[in-house]
Amino acid sequence: MSHKLAISTALAATLTLGVLADAEAAERRAKKEKCYGITPAGQNDCSNLAGTHSCAGQSTVDNDPGEWHLVTKGLCKSQGGYTRKEAREIIKQLKKAK
Repeated sequence: MSHKLAISTALAATLTLGVLADAEAAERRAKKEKCYGITPAGQNDCSNLAGTHSCAGQSTVDNDPGEWHLVTKGLCKSQGGYTRKEAREIIKQLKKAK
């Protein structure tokens, strides 16, 4: 095998592995969903529904219905969580009760 052919083959293999890794990462993300209301304080994954913060780890209350955590798709309900729509409705009801 010539030096040029060896380099071309190695480059092609590297690019192929990179594409496969990206595809696997996308597939893993597709198998996840946001689950609201199950997050311990300080362990949320990103911004909340109320808009009071925009970063992970900033929740201050356990199981706040406006905070979310990424879970395996289909497991949210079994963990006592809510969809985004359900969480918004719960927050709306809590505001009315005050």
